[in-house]
Amino acid sequence: MTGAMVALGILIVWLLNCIKVLNEWERGVVLRLGRMLPIPKGPGLVLILWPIDRLIRISLRLITLDVPPQDAITRDNVTVRVNAVAYFRVMDPNRMVNTIEGANYLYATSQLAQLTLRDVIGQVELDELLAERDKVNGRLQKILDEHTDPWGIKVSIVQVKAVDIPEEMRRAIAKQAEAERERRAKVIHAEGEYQAAQRLSDAAKLLAVEPVAIQLRYLQTLTEIGVERNTTIVFPLPVDLIAGWVKK
Repeated sequence: MTGAMVALGILIVWLLNCIKVLNEWERGVVLRLGRMLPIPKGPGLVLILWPIDRLIRISLRLITLDVPPQDAITRDNVTVRVNAVAYFRVMDPNRMVNTIEGANYLYATSQLAQLTLRDVIGQVELDELLAERDKVNGRLQKILDEHTDPWGIKVSIVQVKAVDIPEEMRRAIAKQAEAERERRAKVIHAEGEYQAAQRLSDAAKLLAVEPVAIQLRYLQTLTEIGVERNTTIVFPLPVDLIAGWVKK
């Protein structure tokens, strides 16, 4: 009777170790006597042959990886401090477990993201890093995805979050922006002067064709002066008449 109870207890313990429950977002990689089964288990109720089978749980959910700030030098020799965020997920649990030691894919992907971030920052100039952030993000995502694909990992998004530059470089950028604004203001002012001169030239040509227009303009000027109720009377004289009087 005692032997039967012991055998029943051993059977119950064995069954409890053989029965596994995997969540909807989990898959189980089974190693049977050191050899990996070709198809992962799960989700739901999973039966394994304990102790000859070993189950490794792998989550298939999207993982957010915060890349620590990295000190890098851009192509135009500017020291910057950049951090980023990456989104990835495991697509092939068997390949990931078979490739990465200890199935520590978080650490492996984090180290690769840090190296890639420094390399990409070193290949772009500061202006490109600040103005063309989407282009830099796309390059980071492409490089990371190519390197993690043999691991069974898919990198979907990589975003550069912040770019810290030295204080002296900030002052230089501010001066550059101020000079650019002044240049635009001078160009706009010169363009306005050119358009005004062009209009005056067109008006002079029109007055030369129609001499009566000068008389009408003269009468309009007298009307505008009279509206102000001034006691001063302005009487314009032709320039030719004054020049002849000066010669005499």
